Amino acid sequence: MENKALLDSVFALEGYLKQTRGYLHLHPEVSAKEFETTKFLQEEVAKIGLPITLIKGTGFYALLDTGKPGKTIALRTDIDALPMEESPNNLKGPKQWVSLNKGVSHTCGHDGHMAMMLSTMKILAAAKNQLTGKIYFLFEEGEEIGSGIQAMLDSIKDLGIDAIYGTHVTSFMPSGKLCLEEGPKMAGAVVVEFDIKGKGGHGSRPDFSINPIFATAQVLSGITSAWSNRLNVEETVTLGLTQIHAGTVNNIIPESCFVGGSLRYYNRKEAEHAIEVLKNTIINTAKAHYCEADVERIKLATVPVINDPKVSAIAVKGVNDLLPGHVISGVKWYASESFSRYATIAPSCFAFLGVGNAEVGSGAEHHNICFDLDEDALKYGVAATVKFAVDYLNS
Repeated sequence: MENKALLDSVFALEGYLKQTRGYLHLHPEVSAKEFETTKFLQEEVAKIGLPITLIKGTGFYALLDTGKPGKTIALRTDIDALPMEESPNNLKGPKQWVSLNKGVSHTCGHDGHMAMMLSTMKILAAAKNQLTGKIYFLFEEGEEIGSGIQAMLDSIKDLGIDAIYGTHVTSFMPSGKLCLEEGPKMAGAVVVEFDIKGKGGHGSRPDFSINPIFATAQVLSGITSAWSNRLNVEETVTLGLTQIHAGTVNNIIPESCFVGGSLRYYNRKEAEHAIEVLKNTIINTAKAHYCEADVERIKLATVPVINDPKVSAIAVKGVNDLLPGHVISGVKWYASESFSRYATIAPSCFAFLGVGNAEVGSGAEHHNICFDLDEDALKYGVAATVKFAVDYLNS
């Protein structure tokens, strides 16, 4: 497929791309409950004429088989939304699309990912006679909570896939820019969940109880000090505590206090050291206040996303050839992604697509109520994906 023909195909589908993104944004569903979302996606895939394989949960994959021998690649999208209300406004004014499902919203950009995938499928299916090999299109359930990745991996592990490619929109990059370089791109994650257990009682006589709230306050202070003094300053491990829950009414001292959050890292050895420091600080500080600590749920959850050199080189060369001036480098993101685990199946490349544009009000952080994306950028994500598929299969 020549570059001009490829771009003409992409631009011809821009209306479909934007309307599909809009529909998906209006009807978001939380992780592992994407029932109507997956129904809509499968109906669209059926219109394209590709066979579908269902997997456990709401995920599935579709196959484009050219009927000619060659390589096999997989293209991946996530399909879930977040359990949070969104603002009807972005950073500039009213959003074009606002969720109709109360308390659920696509404030991370997965609606854009799905729309780009369907558009990519249309283009590649129409160009089937110009391709060789096979393309699997992966629709992964529950990326935000990791509920669908294992089922997907189990389903595709014996398909003989040679390379896997995915895209994530990024509000912190200029609209239409792409980062596809080799090396670490997204951080690994550590789940942080622990309980400080004391002794409950009446609020009028705290001396008869052991208040876990005061102990937890000292634990948090101790963790802050440990992060400044016990970790390697050249190997960043971020500490993001996001939950603290204890008690129900004003006159009852609770039995325990729960704290939740996550760590993010690129160096696994330093992450394991951080877990050790975290657990020791919690246990010993709690003990100093006559409390017990349950730290068994603090553990590694995901590994970093690391782009394969050879696969990324093909992706970078293709975009430079197709869209001169759109490739940037040096971008790392401390968010985590289940896409990291596809590297256990085949060499992979995860592309960042910038959707930040002050003129349209996009640029708020992901998972923020004002998050929005510049829909004009999506066509470049489609073009980059199609170009990668064509170049890799025909190389």
